[in-house]
Amino acid sequence: MSDEQNASGGDGQRERVVEVATLLFAELGYDATPLELVADTAGTGTGKIIELFGGKQALYLEVMRRAYEAEQLMLAGSLEGFTPDESGATAVVDTVLDFYAAHPHLRALWMHRWMADAADTEALESEYVLSQTQHVLDRVGSVIPDDVDTYFLVATIIWTVFGFLSGGRPTPGFPTRHRPDAEEIEHFRGYLHVLVRRMLAPR
Repeated sequence: MSDEQNASGGDGQRERVVEVATLLFAELGYDATPLELVADTAGTGTGKIIELFGGKQALYLEVMRRAYEAEQLMLAGSLEGFTPDESGATAVVDTVLDFYAAHPHLRALWMHRWMADAADTEALESEYVLSQTQHVLDRVGSVIPDDVDTYFLVATIIWTVFGFLSGGRPTPGFPTRHRPDAEEIEHFRGYLHVLVRRMLAPR
């Protein structure tokens, strides 16, 4: 086998491990996912994962880096044509809602961290979350009234979106938590638009 084929095979195995680790960390959390489970699910050995990434924590950091980059692309696209008005703000909110509805594993990775998962990697919040939030604030801050805390408004959208997409709301047919369907998401979208409109209204 040529060096090129070896490299290609190694890249494929690396991508497979990252894919599996992303799903397992999202489902179980970092702390509850042993490296052996990642290896078994990916069809490889722990030694190979250590060789490729350096260990479980390094693999987790790679997963979170990719999650951050995907979110950055989403935010960049939503803010590129941003207009400093209500329609511009609701368009950004719509993009965020649609992105996390389509990528539940990325949402779950961060929600596990909210519950103190992977506490030994706490720098990710300052490195990723704060920089992302500041990027959004720099663009949308001009449309937020002075009496509204800009950070908490942006955070409220994220908290609300994450919470709703993770469990929906109790209904007669679904008395327990469940993933909302398309109709429920559209109803929730309308609520978010009302929330944004009210919060952007002058005092």
